[in-house]
Amino acid sequence: MVRCLNPEDALLFQEAVDDNLEHLRPWLSWTRHEPRDLNEKIERLRQLRSAFDAGRDFVFGLFTPDQTRIIGACGLQTRQGPGAREVAYWVHRDFCRRGLATEVAAALVRVAFEVEGVGRVEIRCDPRNTPSACIPRKLGFEHEATLRGRKRDAQGNLCDEMIWTLFAEHYPGSQARERAVCAYDVLGRRLI
Repeated sequence: MVRCLNPEDALLFQEAVDDNLEHLRPWLSWTRHEPRDLNEKIERLRQLRSAFDAGRDFVFGLFTPDQTRIIGACGLQTRQGPGAREVAYWVHRDFCRRGLATEVAAALVRVAFEVEGVGRVEIRCDPRNTPSACIPRKLGFEHEATLRGRKRDAQGNLCDEMIWTLFAEHYPGSQARERAVCAYDVLGRRLI
């Protein structure tokens, strides 16, 4: 189950992040601010929900089917500017190597092109994170560049960043388009 994170998910989110800090720290700069207390998590989820509702940024939780555990998070982020989205993802260490990140990335790519109508989707990752770099390759993205020393890691050190891109004209023939996805709006109406 992939859905928008809400403030009431704070305890589950805190457990997932805290349980995965060492797994995530090498790759995700936001982990430098972790662990945070529960009240800070509630406030952060309020901010994420507000941005989601305002159409500024879209962060989702990956939940077990019964929604009793968060097993990762993903985003369809707007930081690349108008007409583009960036797909981001992380998966709980206990659920890695099961194809979840690939499936959720494909779903977000479909939403970006088929619902949002963007012209370009990017996935960015550290070149040392081989499992993460395999995902855009599987989905038909092109490796456009590796920027050297442009991003800060969780320790504040400069690191490299790969940029993978899929353009709207290449989307119909991509593996991302072939993945089965059901997306719904806030009222439960099917979008794709």
